[in-house]
Amino acid sequence: MRHIILAAALALGATAAAADPIEGVWQTQPDEGAFAHVTIAPCGGAFCGTITRTFKDTQEYQSPNLGRQIVIDMAPQGGGKYQGQVWRPSNDKIYAGKASVSGQQLSLSGCVAGGLLCKSQNWVKVQ
Repeated sequence: MRHIILAAALALGATAAAADPIEGVWQTQPDEGAFAHVTIAPCGGAFCGTITRTFKDTQEYQSPNLGRQIVIDMAPQGGGKYQGQVWRPSNDKIYAGKASVSGQQLSLSGCVAGGLLCKSQNWVKVQ
């Protein structure tokens, strides 16, 4: 019995250590005075990010966007790069998205016109 518990603990530790760099809680860059904490986790074969906390001028508030998915089906492309979709709450539009993770920084872009016109934000990992 002790061997089974030890094997299970080692398997859980290996899974946690192998977490993808995009997984975690990220603070968005302010957009029209508001920012959020977004929790990015696996969803199918990709990653999705859900708004878990919202702030306006550094004060937490109950935004109607809480629980909404802002990062949608970001598929790993290798080298810390991802492709999928992003939702911009301020205009309620979904854009072709790409993300790049480097350490505790995430650069997220929403693009139109086949990727020719993009608007980017830099997010910081908070957890």
